[in-house]
Amino acid sequence: MSLRVAVQMDPLESINIAGDSSFALMLAAQARGHRLWHYDVRSLAWENGRITAWARPVRVQRVEGQHFGFEGDEARIDLVSDIDVVLMRQDPPFDLGYISAALLLDRLKGETLVVNDPRSVINAPEKMFVLDYARFMPPTLVARRIEDVRGFQQQHGAVVMKPLHGNGGKAIFKVEADGTNLSAITELFGQVWPEPFMVQPFLPEVAEGDKRIVLVDGEFAGAINRKPGEGEFRSNLAQGGYAEAAELTAREEEICAAMGPELKRRGLVFVGIDVIGGRWLTEINVTSPTGIVAIDKFNGTDTAALIWDAIERRHAAM
Repeated sequence: MSLRVAVQMDPLESINIAGDSSFALMLAAQARGHRLWHYDVRSLAWENGRITAWARPVRVQRVEGQHFGFEGDEARIDLVSDIDVVLMRQDPPFDLGYISAALLLDRLKGETLVVNDPRSVINAPEKMFVLDYARFMPPTLVARRIEDVRGFQQQHGAVVMKPLHGNGGKAIFKVEADGTNLSAITELFGQVWPEPFMVQPFLPEVAEGDKRIVLVDGEFAGAINRKPGEGEFRSNLAQGGYAEAAELTAREEEICAAMGPELKRRGLVFVGIDVIGGRWLTEINVTSPTGIVAIDKFNGTDTAALIWDAIERRHAAM
């Protein structure tokens, strides 16, 4: 059955087709005969119970510089009568704009399938949802007051500080064991972000990599190990890290088994979790997970196909 798929994502001109997971999902959908529309999240609207967006039909191809072509003018589409599936794939930040768009898409429930489920995305920000699985995490502090941060740092030595709703490895700071710049960074975080921030011990194992594990509808689909580039402690590919093939440790298998059923229950079809040192869970990524292109390159798999299998099953069950 051919599905009509609207992809809510950033401008297609700006993506790197060599590694972009949204582009891989679009290619896989098109190969199955599904029709694609692209729209900017800022064009979403609600009027008299209808959710609409200004969208354009599009075709994609893996040709650098010519990777997409619109097949018509921009037009206002109804996300119920004109569309079967919405892929919510715009990049964070997870701010009020992101949350507002998700709340609008949540009103499509029971009529148009949205992936990942928007209400569950709202309720599962990366560095907060992970607290449900604190037994797998390194020691962690979520706070704002300098007294709390200083006490945690004095207990654990070198620490890493990061905003709760950051992404792509941005604004992650390492504070050395002597506490140099701890006060200044705490003050900076308090001025820039209204929410508390996260502090964790610096894990030397990060030099050996930060593993991205992808789960599809709660089932393990593949993994890569991301290693920091020269002069970096952050292993995010967006920050100069590089990927290598990886298998799961027994602890990582335990982590996947513990959260898999809950991810499926929540309608979180495409999820990427991050694990350091084969045992420390640090994030559960649900907003716009990445990594499937690198995983498939190393493993010879087709993760996008697994995701579409899950989407098609869910749509058929509606």
